[in-house]
Amino acid sequence: MNPRMLMATTARVLNQLRHDERSIAMILIVPSVLLAVVYWLFENETLPPGVPHTFNRIGPIMLAIFPFVIMFLITSITMLRERTSGTLERLMTTPIHKADLLFGYGIAFALMAALQSVVATGVAYWVFNLDIKGYGGLVVLVAVVNAVLGVSLGLFCSAFARTEFQAVQFMPVVVIPQILLCGLFVARDRMNDVFHAISDWMPLTYSVKALQEITANTDPTAEMWRDLWIMAAILFGLLVLASLTLRRKSS
Repeated sequence: MNPRMLMATTARVLNQLRHDERSIAMILIVPSVLLAVVYWLFENETLPPGVPHTFNRIGPIMLAIFPFVIMFLITSITMLRERTSGTLERLMTTPIHKADLLFGYGIAFALMAALQSVVATGVAYWVFNLDIKGYGGLVVLVAVVNAVLGVSLGLFCSAFARTEFQAVQFMPVVVIPQILLCGLFVARDRMNDVFHAISDWMPLTYSVKALQEITANTDPTAEMWRDLWIMAAILFGLLVLASLTLRRKSS
């Protein structure tokens, strides 16, 4: 990779996003709005003394899932537009390498994901009084990694779509199964053997496990760090695969 090309790509993507008010609203505002909906769903629940509020249990997980889904959608559609508009084909006639392009996108959206996660986590803690045992900074860290994971997965899947509609169709194929099997609705140790084995290969599983560890423990655990490293490895691997499968234009 060429550092100058990498930074130039990052700057170009950030400049494009700066002029795209809808995408900025989608990235920065929508996760907090969805988080508010989750909070209000359980606002009036009555629980026995000592039982934590449901929002304190699932709120941190939503801080990972919402950015993951949103960044997947925005990234896959944005990259597809680059290809269908001919921008990608023109860029590939320059000395830029595919890895410079993909990792430049990854860095640009990672910065937006970090800002997104800070805003959403701030809303969860200061507006809705999220109360967990673990350190809030670790929640932000997992949320950022998970959002960037959505970016890398979106970049990879965009290579197999020819239209924006096809890019959106990857949602029920790639994203929704991960949400269903990540352990949010049913604990993984209660799943049948087939679903449990499938969930082991899904990135979102490890982010939910890491957040559950943070929610339940005052200090970081070895298992939490292991899950984070697995997420980081998957993220990097997806970016490499995306650079290998990147096409100049849709045919």
